[in-house]
Amino acid sequence: ATTEIYTLSLHDALPIFFSRVIAMPTYKAPVRDMRFLMNEVFDFESHYKTLPNGEDATPDMVEAIVGEMAKLCENTIAPLYQSGDEEGCKLEDGVVTTPKGFKEAYNEFVAGGWQGLSHPVEVGGQGLPMSLGLIKQEMMATANWSFSMYPGLSLGAMNTIQMHGTEQQHQDYLVPLTEGTWGGTMCLTEPQCGTDLGQVKTKAEPQKDGSYKISGTKIFISSGDHDLTENIVHIVLARLPDAPKGTKGISLFIVPKYLPGKIGEDNGVSCGSLEKKMGIKASATCVINFDEATGFLIGPEHGGLECMFTFMNSARIGTAMQGVAHAELSYQGALPYAKERKSMRALSGKKEPDAIADSLIHHGDVRRMLLKQKAIAEGGRAMIYYAAQYADNMIAGMLEDDMKKYEHWDSELGFLTPILKGFLTEKGLEAANEGMQVFGGHGYIKEHGMEQIARDARISTLYEGTTGIQALDLLGRKVLLSSRGKCVREFSKKLVDFGTKNLRDPKLRPFAWKLLKIAAEWNYLTTRIMLVAAKDRDMVSTASYDFLMYSGYAMMAYFWALQAGVASDKLENGGNEPAEFYKAKLATAEFYFDRMLPSAKGHAEAALKPTKSTMQMSAEEIGRASCRERV
Repeated sequence: ATTEIYTLSLHDALPIFFSRVIAMPTYKAPVRDMRFLMNEVFDFESHYKTLPNGEDATPDMVEAIVGEMAKLCENTIAPLYQSGDEEGCKLEDGVVTTPKGFKEAYNEFVAGGWQGLSHPVEVGGQGLPMSLGLIKQEMMATANWSFSMYPGLSLGAMNTIQMHGTEQQHQDYLVPLTEGTWGGTMCLTEPQCGTDLGQVKTKAEPQKDGSYKISGTKIFISSGDHDLTENIVHIVLARLPDAPKGTKGISLFIVPKYLPGKIGEDNGVSCGSLEKKMGIKASATCVINFDEATGFLIGPEHGGLECMFTFMNSARIGTAMQGVAHAELSYQGALPYAKERKSMRALSGKKEPDAIADSLIHHGDVRRMLLKQKAIAEGGRAMIYYAAQYADNMIAGMLEDDMKKYEHWDSELGFLTPILKGFLTEKGLEAANEGMQVFGGHGYIKEHGMEQIARDARISTLYEGTTGIQALDLLGRKVLLSSRGKCVREFSKKLVDFGTKNLRDPKLRPFAWKLLKIAAEWNYLTTRIMLVAAKDRDMVSTASYDFLMYSGYAMMAYFWALQAGVASDKLENGGNEPAEFYKAKLATAEFYFDRMLPSAKGHAEAALKPTKSTMQMSAEEIGRASCRERV
């Protein structure tokens, strides 16, 4: 492996000179890697030709979108990353303000028409495929995750209103949301409940004019209040007076901060406080109080949960993107530091004889950390771009009024999303920590920016369902209950197909052979868990995390093999990128299979262990064991 392997996505990064002060990571959109996936691995051009909303997504249009968004992110959004963290959001006299520069950057974002990129032309959008919106989100997320959350949260509100709102609600709310002049939120969590939404207590009292008075408190509401837009539209779960208990008694309501046509007039919606958080401090996470606020039913009575989760799979892809974003940004910070920082001599002999010591990048363990970051970022990006095509097909079914097609692709996406969200956010957090480790003590110092990436990454494993919740969704609902293992069998066929096709290729044989073995092991693991869980239901819970992580490693192995296969072909027959780029892909794939994929076996072994070691102590015994000194 040559130094070029590590520098391809940063070929034009500025040199860093180290004294007491070390430069912040400078975001550069990885356009070359994005083009490789879109054009050479997944053939987005042909994919878009199959979509009812893909006609305008020509190669020239896609190239222009990627190029212009890269400029906006690099020049406008990324420079606010550290300053936004230092300043944070403020709540004074009931008014929430975002950090300096955020409003101007948001106005530039809105002026470019970016918010409605993948929404219908009828409501002011550009009508392009959802995958282009996700690619746009990736660049924004990596440049400045806190900033990206403001328009990102609006997308959930927009999608829900688009799917379940009336035509009047489309005009009243969806149009300004699509323009970006209004913001949106999803209000689920309350002080007494997070994941268990059956405990929701917010009330909705019917009024004679068909509206409802909404009263209750919601917490952890990202973008719940801010000064970027003139209005904020909350999508709120609440209960009608006659609602049955549990999740079957929840309805969904549109509750704007200001009613349409009455901007500035109190509607009983207020920010009670801003959460004091570990990271993403420039994102306003609010306690929102609804005091007899006027709201409007969206969807059927008591059908709120179904409406809320209509686009949950695509929303979780957006959260999974955070894992890729933080791996990429941390890598972009750690790489130039490792190339410039001098420390000791390489074990194999002097690499820079004229310098006082060799650069960190010549040490094997530092290369291990850098390549892990690179493998996570580029492998995760491939996983998400693949899932984005599923999302496009799902939306195509909706646009064509073909519910069978919609449900098929929603189901296919449903298997991928808990793996993407759970595995990639865990690995993204790991990559962010590795970036700090490359810096050594400097990584722990705030001014250098690496610790901020790790702090910001931490939330990704918690919201939109913790890793444990994703694991239970994957194993309990998707694998065991819904498909009896069929979803694993079907996806693992892709690994088998690649393996059998490339087993005789000298360059690809190592990848092919390992994919065949892991496909067999994945199915064996699924079957064993299914058989044990039939007698011991606790097995589903105790095995779920390890099953999810195993599935993530297996899935990423397939996508690294896929990239290696394309790279090998382009080296032989010519491609769009320099030969060094394709060589780097092969080398990184080899690193993933040699140094990261073996972790999957440990997860498989742990998943199959009896539940006794986890469940044998009572709650009281665990408590006593943890404070035995005082017993």
